[in-house]
Amino acid sequence: MSNERINVVVVGYGFAGRSFHTYLVGLEPRLRLHGVCARDAEKRAKAATERGCKTYETVEAVLADPQVDLVVLATPHDTHAPLAIAALQAGKHVVTDKVMCLNSVECNAMISAADQAGKLLTVFHNRRWDGDFLTVQKLMADGQMGDVRWIEMSWQRYGVWGGWRATLEKGGGRTYDLGAHMLDQALLLFPEEVESVYTRMHRDWPSAPTESHATITLVFAGGRTIVIDVGSMTRWAKPRFHLVGPDATFIKYGEDPQEPAMVAGDIDTAREPEANFGKLYTGQTKTGHGATPVPTLPGRWRSFYENVADALVDNGQLTVTLPQMRRLMNVVDAVFESARTGAAVQLKQK
Repeated sequence: MSNERINVVVVGYGFAGRSFHTYLVGLEPRLRLHGVCARDAEKRAKAATERGCKTYETVEAVLADPQVDLVVLATPHDTHAPLAIAALQAGKHVVTDKVMCLNSVECNAMISAADQAGKLLTVFHNRRWDGDFLTVQKLMADGQMGDVRWIEMSWQRYGVWGGWRATLEKGGGRTYDLGAHMLDQALLLFPEEVESVYTRMHRDWPSAPTESHATITLVFAGGRTIVIDVGSMTRWAKPRFHLVGPDATFIKYGEDPQEPAMVAGDIDTAREPEANFGKLYTGQTKTGHGATPVPTLPGRWRSFYENVADALVDNGQLTVTLPQMRRLMNVVDAVFESARTGAAVQLKQK
């Protein structure tokens, strides 16, 4: 392995920049948190104190600094495309927080800029390393359930957002947030071409124009189906995962515990409580016969920036690839088109 270290600047020091990106970058020895960029003077002072790094007031200052190798965008979703393109054209590698951007047009422009610059571009889909998702992938790979053709995924919370996350034009709302993670997971579980997308959205919060609830149905070539349910008006959540196969059904409640552990300052203490273990049903669900607890595999969000370091320092292969992101953004376009028209959108992946 090379002894090279990559200088990283995180743009944005809100919740994502502070609790996710600067923290996780600091855990990877081949990356060095060189700086934080924030327009707010108090946030810059806080970053300097908490992270012991350089601070920048403007993105332009970051891009003009020849010591900066990698720019991480922990900024509102509508800024990802213009900031990423500017950073790539300035010769920097780029990580954007999810969602990558607002639509496939922006996605294609970002990919073109990365190709022309010959620089790394990837997206922070840390939820690929959630313990529950890793467990689902293993169950399907092991064939314990038979040929799974129907999956329901939900992520439901209660409470209306404020700030930019309550602004539709900036990419606010649950669909661009948790929904983007779920769509990414869905496309990994079923690699077949997506044939159609049908979405229903409700906007029931009078104080916010973003959706209060969205249900998305993805139909894949060959007939596999995934239903995604995401919202912010639910006081009692559905199962996070509900998989149906001919040999078994798997049901899993609860959320991955890494976020609260990370916010507390030690992500490695994250442990899934046994009460949240999923159950594999092989008998009659009315009686609970055949319900076997399935211990949740350990999640590992550290893996994202380890993979970025692998790619930049040791010439490794990225896990979150640009073809995957183009596929995802094509589906995101269809999600919002269907919600707007009220009709299913037929599409072919490009």
